[in-house]
Amino acid sequence: MLRMSFLQHLEELRTRIFRALSGVGIAFILSLTFSNQLWIFVQKPAEQALKTLQVLPPKLHQFTPMEGFNIIWFKLPIICAIFLGSPWILYQIWAFISPGLYRRERRWAAPFILGSAGLFIGGGIFAYFVIFRYGLTFLLGLAPRDYVEQTVSMSDYFDLFCNVILGVGLVFELPVLIFFLTLLRIVSPGFLVRHSRYAILAIFIIAAIVTPTPDVFNLMLFATPMCLLFYVGIFASYLLVLHREGRKFPWRKAILIGGGVLLLVAGVLYLAITRYGYKLVPHWPFLMR
Repeated sequence: MLRMSFLQHLEELRTRIFRALSGVGIAFILSLTFSNQLWIFVQKPAEQALKTLQVLPPKLHQFTPMEGFNIIWFKLPIICAIFLGSPWILYQIWAFISPGLYRRERRWAAPFILGSAGLFIGGGIFAYFVIFRYGLTFLLGLAPRDYVEQTVSMSDYFDLFCNVILGVGLVFELPVLIFFLTLLRIVSPGFLVRHSRYAILAIFIIAAIVTPTPDVFNLMLFATPMCLLFYVGIFASYLLVLHREGRKFPWRKAILIGGGVLLLVAGVLYLAITRYGYKLVPHWPFLMR
């Protein structure tokens, strides 16, 4: 293992921070060239929500001269640069902590970077296409339209958009956090399973804070994937423990059991559609007569 003094650690930290910021800066310049297209993409949920509520024209409003410039040409490229540069940022984080790990543990660099970046970007995509769209429609529909005129400023909309997208993206890093804590021998799979009820309670509390709506449906829409991610993290930490102990996971048996369950579910759906007249629909509960 490498040995470094305190000042060498600070020097290494400064170098990694500078390199991470340089990568984000390059991604920011790249994002600037597509600012208009990015804004069209970002405002789509607002447009669809206003159309659903029959608010015409379905447009956001600019109330100050600098509002459009600050959002479209500064804040939005920064958010995009964070997502684009997330693999590079995570690589710099790993490069900073890797000297404190054993050589066999440094081989987890590629899975750590790819998994972390994938979960962060996947969380943002899930928030954009599911949580934010349903939540925004619910929020705008709370006020009685006969007495309240719907006027949404682009600043308020973008602030809510950033809070939800970044918040969900960070929360989706839960499996990586669990794996990293197991790698450092702070927690174990058995400990996590024994205390899973407290973790699920914490997930629902976080879901209530991050979800932009107070209704149970959107709360469950966010909390259910988070509970699944928690158990995915436990499974990843269990694989790590097996690897440390020189044991192998019975992948063949797991694939056979998983395939059997998927075939059973597919058979039930086939019978429901062909014999009982159900059909698939693109909204909850996804299967209706």
